[in-house]
Amino acid sequence: MNCALHPDISPMHNYDSIYRIIRLLGVYELSAALPSLRQLRYLVALGQHLNFTRAAEASFVSQSTLSSGLKELEDTLGIKLVERNRQMVALTPAGLEILERSKGLLSAAEDLTQYASDTSKPMTGLIRLGVIPTIAPFLLPVIMPTIRESFPALRLALREDLTHNLLSRLRDRQLDFAIIALPFDTEGLIVHELFQDEFWLAAKSDEFNFKGKHVTLPSKLTERLLLLEEGHCLREHSLKACGRAEIASADGIEATSLLTLVQMVESGMGIALLPEMAIKSGLLNNTNLTAKPLTDSSPKRTIALVARDSSVRIDEFNALAEAIKQTHNGHTSAKIKIKK
Repeated sequence: MNCALHPDISPMHNYDSIYRIIRLLGVYELSAALPSLRQLRYLVALGQHLNFTRAAEASFVSQSTLSSGLKELEDTLGIKLVERNRQMVALTPAGLEILERSKGLLSAAEDLTQYASDTSKPMTGLIRLGVIPTIAPFLLPVIMPTIRESFPALRLALREDLTHNLLSRLRDRQLDFAIIALPFDTEGLIVHELFQDEFWLAAKSDEFNFKGKHVTLPSKLTERLLLLEEGHCLREHSLKACGRAEIASADGIEATSLLTLVQMVESGMGIALLPEMAIKSGLLNNTNLTAKPLTDSSPKRTIALVARDSSVRIDEFNALAEAIKQTHNGHTSAKIKIKK
């Protein structure tokens, strides 16, 4: 399985542009004949070889068939594409332009065929998955080996972004699924809750009494609570965990990431509530900070996989959710099966 960040690209973008590309070829009337992919392949072959005999051989057709197809293409477009005499074959300036556009159109058509093939088989092809920044660096290294082993034909295009942006892309069909933290507005989405993620209080050991298995955050210390900047759902979750609607940050200082938040706490600027998954992934390693979970009654965030309620990839959605849940629970010995 290949895994790579894949920013701002929708697989349907190229497919939906096929008609647009054909229009750029000079065909503007819907009633007019359109070039065929076969004719465009002949043009690309001739552009590569600049020889009718070799172009025909590369296209596995006779030379007369190739010549006839190119003549039909010229008639369809109403422009001259090829110049030839006994000594040479060349493409006209218009032919060179049409050649480049034909390559893009053929590539899009091949992608369309591959997309249809991929989506006909569950857990194969490309799945575009969004993950929020307070989950991605801690969960992905844990679940990716299981997903790679269980679904070797699957390719994941990952995008890390804030929850609001991910859900916007999900609703706009630029993503297939997203891993987010609840509570959050998920109207119009399918939600599969995966597991609970507790909040841990992180502070310098000499600034807080860390006796006992769990700790309670005194109301007088909430004023020293450092938060992520606006837009991070962890900010709202932290405020809910300490029973506050808002906290005025001293000097307007807010962190842009969990790593920055930890550095701020280590420098003595305040305390922080951090997700359990981040703590157990070693976020506080090589720091002078101590962390313990809040009391059992404290609010937690729920990690969830979400998809559009109109998604046709429900099998993949359920299989991926099951793989994440089993991996998180430590059950990685057996391959995950798709539940229909």
